[in-house]
Amino acid sequence: MKRLNAIGAMALTGALAITASLASAENIKIGVSYPTPTHAWAAGMNWHAEQAEKRLEALYPDVDLILVNSPDPSAQASALEDLVSVHKIDALVVLPFESEPLTDPVLNVKNSGARITVVDRGLSQPGIEDIYVAGNNPEMGRVSAVYMKTRLKSGDNIVVLRGIPTLIDNERFDAFMAEMEGSGVNVLDHKHANWNRDDGFEVMQDFLSRFPDIDAVWAQDDDIAIGVVAALKQAGRDGDGMFVVGGAGMKETIKSIMDGETLVPVDVLYPPSMIATAMDVTVASFKSNGPVAGRYILGATLITPENAASFYFPDSPF
Repeated sequence: MKRLNAIGAMALTGALAITASLASAENIKIGVSYPTPTHAWAAGMNWHAEQAEKRLEALYPDVDLILVNSPDPSAQASALEDLVSVHKIDALVVLPFESEPLTDPVLNVKNSGARITVVDRGLSQPGIEDIYVAGNNPEMGRVSAVYMKTRLKSGDNIVVLRGIPTLIDNERFDAFMAEMEGSGVNVLDHKHANWNRDDGFEVMQDFLSRFPDIDAVWAQDDDIAIGVVAALKQAGRDGDGMFVVGGAGMKETIKSIMDGETLVPVDVLYPPSMIATAMDVTVASFKSNGPVAGRYILGATLITPENAASFYFPDSPF
């Protein structure tokens, strides 16, 4: 019986070796889909995706990473169809332009047999992805609120500029509001500014026209914050003690914090390099002999004048 088991084990080992050999003869095709950069964080993400593509393809000659960026949800849905029908991808790394419109297209990719890694903006239907990689969105909202409470007192007024309507925007906003609850600080209004400088400028102009007494602004994102600051300066409201809290870790913002800027005194980290982390983990799901599926949540550090130098990378595009 032991002899038969040994022969069976040898046969199984041989079969697995042949299967592995055949598998390695074909490239592992991984599609990487994300929005066309329209703001600095997205430009940084694009750069990190390109750097990861070069690094991973050099490290693994049998891995073919296909990068596609799309200007809107409809174009991204079409790109996903092409990745399946034309490129026959084995896996997809996707940062959805928006959650709801991309849920069914990503599900269709999943139904083709491809592994799914979702980055940053979650889908509206849970359980589609095999891997999820994101910054800590609830923590980003909470950390921002904790800082603002150290600077504000009961009766003070703030306004909130949100991002694109997505799951991660909801997570940030809900955690922020939960942390502010009971503080006595009044949230006068909140509007979506779509992580965009121009939208941030326009929304803040509206807030300034309606609210003569604003003590602080939660802009959630560094690009929005740039638009907010421009609106404050144009209205001559930048010198009345108001302050703005953004987020992401843009190098210009970090440099201004290092230089002692008081209008935007802190920032909350949300690294655009998470797309590279997602690509690394997806490749590892094919190459590792250990489990890879699951959730990978990155930290949300409060960046202050005391630690800003640790997060300042002048040669990066973001």
